[in-house]
Amino acid sequence: MTSYTLDHPTLGHIEYRDRKRYLWLSSLFMPLFPMLGIGLFFVTGSQWALAVPLVFSYGVIPFLDYALGSDTNNPPEEIVPQLEEDRYYRVLTWLTVPMHFIVLIAIAWFVGTQSLTVWSVLALAITAGSYSGLGINTAHELGHKKPLFERVLARIVLAVPAYGHFCIEHNRGHHKDVATPEDPASSRMGESIYAFALREIPGAFRRGWAVERERLARLGLPVWSPRNEILQSYALSAVLQGALIVAFGWIMLPFLLVHNIWAWFQLTSANYIEHYGLLRQKEANGRYERCQPHHSWNANYIFSNIVLFHLERHSDHHANPTRRYQSLRNFDDIPELPNGYYGMYLLAYVPWLWYRVMDRRLLALPHIRGDLSKVNIAPDKREAILARHGQVAGVTA
Repeated sequence: MTSYTLDHPTLGHIEYRDRKRYLWLSSLFMPLFPMLGIGLFFVTGSQWALAVPLVFSYGVIPFLDYALGSDTNNPPEEIVPQLEEDRYYRVLTWLTVPMHFIVLIAIAWFVGTQSLTVWSVLALAITAGSYSGLGINTAHELGHKKPLFERVLARIVLAVPAYGHFCIEHNRGHHKDVATPEDPASSRMGESIYAFALREIPGAFRRGWAVERERLARLGLPVWSPRNEILQSYALSAVLQGALIVAFGWIMLPFLLVHNIWAWFQLTSANYIEHYGLLRQKEANGRYERCQPHHSWNANYIFSNIVLFHLERHSDHHANPTRRYQSLRNFDDIPELPNGYYGMYLLAYVPWLWYRVMDRRLLALPHIRGDLSKVNIAPDKREAILARHGQVAGVTA
């Protein structure tokens, strides 16, 4: 196992080994998991086998997160520069990009060449969309990095779910406005995931285009320019998905529609749970305080983190956006989710259960302690929330 060492002038000899070094390969191969369902179909002849990847994602992974528990280990800060320069970690993200293309094309081929029930096609479209949603996570890791090569790879992989505006919107919009009422990608207390999706998906689209229009204007270029990074990704989406329609016929139209929408909804699901109800305070100058670790919900669950490039250490990511996944840290006294992302998605899909679990957890946070003035509340739910929690929170309507 690779060891990172440093002789520090005051701390002495420091040695660190990343115990998850080779477990990170799981993030590389996770997008290929839908192929297991197709393989089992050819072995068993049963179309039920096609649902295995969905059962794994939404059933097995939450159980493994519960069973394996959390890892709160942090690399020593003195070692982080060595850790971030280790090419192994970034090559894993590079190699993940073609995996997303391979899987979508393979599933499209299967749908277009096999005699399947409508339900099987729907299950495969959702499966493909779920794992193409991981492509947005890959783009999330790559799109924050300084090397142009990695940022180009981010645009390329976003072509799979046809979500080419993500990096522009996320980096220059969401990170600026996160945990404020102005951010369409930060969910509010009392807002269901379905209401959030109707606000977040079009809101992010509009903000992404507005930010890119401004960038191009500064360069003296029109928005419909070959240098428009959103259009570059969309063009590749059109080529990819258009080729699938030509190759496999009309069945690709509903298949790709469901695939794209479900992939987008996976991003929406992540955004929903990552900042639910959290609020940055305004300073005397009218600006919002700098984003801190306690402005994001964090999770240290071992399994889902190793298949998501440490996405769940979201608190450090927002405080330090360019930090690479292998170096992201855990902090004490920050908002902690009670399960990994896949388990929290299931919880969010049942709003009354989500509110029952998360609202009390939100109000109990050390930096909130029941003070509703420190919570990002859905405007249309404010009166009901104040009536329900105001006495406990020390706030009156």
